[in-house]
Parts: sequence; C-alpha cells; structure tokens
Amino acid sequence: MAAVSRVRARLRALFATAKWVIFGLVTYFFVLPLIPGFRRAVTELSQVEAPYLLAGFALQIVALFSYSLLTKASLSEGLDHLSVVRLFRIQLSTKSVGNVLPGGSAASSALGYRLLRLSGVSGPDAGFALATAGLGSAVVLNLILWVGLIASIPGRGVNPLYGTAAIIGVIVMLVAAALIFGVVDGQGRAERVLRWIAAKLRLDPDRAADVLRHLGDRLLALAADRRLLVRVLAWATLNWLIDAASLWVFLRAFGQSVPADALIVAFGLANIVSVVPITPGGLGIVEGIYIPTLVGFGLTRSGATLGVLTYRIAQYWLPIAIGAVAYLSLRVGPFAIERRDALRPLRSEARDAAAGVRNDEG
Repeated sequence: MAAVSRVRARLRALFATAKWVIFGLVTYFFVLPLIPGFRRAVTELSQVEAPYLLAGFALQIVALFSYSLLTKASLSEGLDHLSVVRLFRIQLSTKSVGNVLPGGSAASSALGYRLLRLSGVSGPDAGFALATAGLGSAVVLNLILWVGLIASIPGRGVNPLYGTAAIIGVIVMLVAAALIFGVVDGQGRAERVLRWIAAKLRLDPDRAADVLRHLGDRLLALAADRRLLVRVLAWATLNWLIDAASLWVFLRAFGQSVPADALIVAFGLANIVSVVPITPGGLGIVEGIYIPTLVGFGLTRSGATLGVLTYRIAQYWLPIAIGAVAYLSLRVGPFAIERRDALRPLRSEARDAAAGVRNDEG
C-alpha cells in the first residue's frame, strides 16, 4: 500500500510538472509575442472611450447572468425555491474556480454539483442541469462558429486556423453525442461500464445505475419537450451572443470596428480552441488567437491588443474576484446556504473538486 501511495504521489508530481511546462510553452509562444503590441498599445490609452468600457463590463455581467438562466431552465419543475440570484452566485463561484485551475471545467462542475445539492436539488437533477447547460452551450457555440464561417469564407477566403477550430468543434460535438447516447442507453453498455467504475471506486453500483437511468429519462423528456428545449437553446445562444457583443464593445472603446462575420469567426475560433484544457480558462491561448485573427481582419495591432486584453479582464479576471465574493455570500451572512457549516473556504473546495473529492450530502 505504501509503495502504491508513493507511485501515486510521483505521478501527481509528474502531472503537475507537465502542466507547468505546457503553461510555460504556451506563455512563450502565445503570450510573449503579444507584449510588443501591448507596449505600443499603451500609448493609445488616452484615446479610450469610457462609456464603451462601462458597457462592455455590463454586458459581461449580463452574459454570466444569462448562463444562470440557462441552468435554471435545465432544472426540473418544482424547484421554484431555488432563486435565480442563488443560481447566479453559484455560477460566479464555479466560474472563479474554472478560471484558476487547468482543465477547470471539471472542477467547476464538481463544485457546482455540490452547491446545488446543498441548495436542495437532488443529485440526478443537479447533474442533469449542469450537463444540459454545458452540452447546450457547446452545441450552440459550434453552430455560431459555423454560421460565421459560412458567412465569412466567400468574401474573405479560408484560413488554416478555420480548419483546426472546425476539427476541434466536431470532436466536441462527437463527444457530446457519445455522452448523450450513453446516458439515454442506460440499460445497455453505459450502465455496465458505470457499475464497473462505481465498484472500483467503492460506490453503490445500484445507486449509480439509478442516477444514470434518471438522467436518461430526463434527456428523453428534454427531447420531447420542445418548449424546454427551445428555452435551453435560446438562453445558450443569448449567453454567447452577449459575450461576443461585449468583445465588440471593448474593441470599439479603442476606436476599432470589426464586421459581424469577422467578430463571430474570431470569437468562435478562440472559444472552441480554449476548450483544450492546457491553461486555466484558455489563458494565453485565447489572447493568442483573438489578436492575430482580428489583425488579419483589418484591425490595428495596438487597438486589437488593448481591446482584447481589456475584454479578458472583464471576461476572465473579474469573475475570479467577484466569484470569490459570491462564494463567501453562500457561506456566511443573511443569504448563506442554510447548511453553511458544510461549506469550507473556496481554496479547499477548489482543491477537492480538482482532485475529484466530493462528499454526497444526502
């Protein structure tokens, strides 16, 4: 047992080292080349239009709130006690975790699941809502990119980056389709695999199978309920379009104007490539795609650099700070989760979520 523990510790250390090496390479190849453009852009700060900056930050808040409404739409009926404001605070908390951990989407989903459970949502319903929101968002993002590509290619030609992003998008869609098929096919191979995994993890295989069947039933109900499906897709679309609009506004704050098709292509390319879990929140990768792509569409390098970096302050860095405050409001104060003793500091929750440690609170 001691030998196994030592091997696991070495593997964890090796994995952590590999992540930092990859992060360093991304910084070297994607972030550092942007610094000369950033230095030149600083000289243009005096020309910024403040109202556009304020509008851009406001749009980011609205985009985050719309994702909370997407999660709300994915929850089953009878959960009216769970307010949108509570969901918004949960969304901000999970966004904060996702932005500070490599491959943070898994950790943020684990934390979101825990917070929903502590808010009185059943395990299957919480898992279904998070999965539906995530899958619906991924599908809509791919559709938005394809619409942008179809509109852009006739007038602008084909860029090699288009193919890379399209391939990643197709992979994401195939994974989503496989997950949906596996969940719906709860009585077949997926259930047998889940029972085997549960047994290896010393969990109750019967309970795991029940959860899988419940998720399958909910997915079938979602497919049959067109009004619910439309609401989910509508909120996912609104979330992405408001996010893209905030990017346009930040660029406009520095005197840059980009056509709608070019904006959608750059936005879709950056967000789809950022799905690859190399750096937290695609840090460095997103900027390394946005700026050259926008420059290729006719923007000045200095204007694109300032617009994108300001957008990333609102879209990436700001949620880390306000997410920590939102999590604190879930722990203490008049609007805390009643079982506040079960919530520990955000750093501890993030660490356990990243390690896959999740205590089922009944």
